[in-house]
Amino acid sequence: MNVVIVGGGKVGRKLVEDFISEGDNVVLIDVKPELCESIQDMYDVRCVEGSGADLEVLDEAETRRADLFIAVTTNDELNALCAVMAKKLGAERCVARVRNSEYFKQLDFMRDALGISMIVNPEYASAGEVSRMLRFPAAINTETFAKGRIELIEFQVNAGSVLEGKALKDINKDFKLKVLICAVQRGEDVYIPNGDFILRDGDKIHVTATHKELAKFIRVTGVINRKVKSVMLIGGGRISYYLAGLLLESGMSVKIIEQNRDKCRALAEAYQNADIVFGDGTDRQVLTEEGIDRMDAIVSLTGIDEENMIISMYAKMRGVSKIITKINRESFGDLMEKTGVYSILTPKNITADIIIRYARAMKSAQDTEMQTLYRIVNNKAEAMEFIVTKKSPLTEKKLSEIRLKKNTLIGAIARGNSMFLPDGDSRVEIGDTVIVVTTERISTLADILG
Repeated sequence: MNVVIVGGGKVGRKLVEDFISEGDNVVLIDVKPELCESIQDMYDVRCVEGSGADLEVLDEAETRRADLFIAVTTNDELNALCAVMAKKLGAERCVARVRNSEYFKQLDFMRDALGISMIVNPEYASAGEVSRMLRFPAAINTETFAKGRIELIEFQVNAGSVLEGKALKDINKDFKLKVLICAVQRGEDVYIPNGDFILRDGDKIHVTATHKELAKFIRVTGVINRKVKSVMLIGGGRISYYLAGLLLESGMSVKIIEQNRDKCRALAEAYQNADIVFGDGTDRQVLTEEGIDRMDAIVSLTGIDEENMIISMYAKMRGVSKIITKINRESFGDLMEKTGVYSILTPKNITADIIIRYARAMKSAQDTEMQTLYRIVNNKAEAMEFIVTKKSPLTEKKLSEIRLKKNTLIGAIARGNSMFLPDGDSRVEIGDTVIVVTTERISTLADILG
């Protein structure tokens, strides 16, 4: 696939890396010569220096031949303009990043009016991710499939847990559960386990099931999952703006600490039920005075990774049970995990995942349609959702008669209003939603065949 990316910032660089790993042909456009040179040297891609709204630059980047054109500069209006021009030149699909909250309620209208294939709002997507994390506060991360009917939750097995020393095949039988542990991280290693796999202290497990069964799993295995009622947000930027609305709608009390007076006024006008505090969220005294000790959850969302890390570590010292930290540099995210602050939010990765999912769907065969893609286990595995739209080799046999690719499993099947964990006698039918977990690179259901 031919991909043209405008903007070589954090998201653009991540997209270059991802599309190259997908085996696509990538051209990057950016106005900064030093950035073009850096990315060209690091990833061995062709870079065109100039504006993505310049016809000559777009021609030099061969935009007319692009299967996918993506504009992710820091300017929303420029991104939209670039995408419109690329579409007029002949690019097949065009994606624009639009972050301004003023445009949020009219994104669908803008997309249709401008003829853009997709508009991505990273901050709103990030807010949704945090909101899901707070539903299962005992979890490190949480994802949803099949319109929320199936959930994938990451937990850690601790010393003394009833799961320690258990073989996976015994968990459902002993605890009368209907869950599937579909991936395990042990140190730096990642496993797509079979039933004989035995859990150890420190393992990070990815469990898929319905919301009801996951709640039961938490209860019977002794994982503490106190409901989050009060949340403190540090930083009043775009993510906080969207997140506050989602949390208030779910009945949580919200306090936002922000040191920019204008942002405080805007937040206070938008959310009269939230407690908006003008102050420095990196100041321990401010955090103490505002009741950090009484909070069920802290979400650190300033624009500086180091500040978010320090705030989160202080919150852990004060006994806050659920801590979510926004980190842009992935190496910092690994460091935070080792300190015991586990829930990491990386907006550039969320944006890249949305766009990669869209690109994979473009490549998918006609008999399947990719709906969702999540990178899990520190990006070492993927969980994907497909809808089966016509007959294929997978619909003609029992699963026990189908040989799957190594390190690949079918984690769940949704059919109508029901969901079940498949066994050897299960069959995939037209109309099913199929969840696949793998460490391999796949774009279609056919790719899982060994």
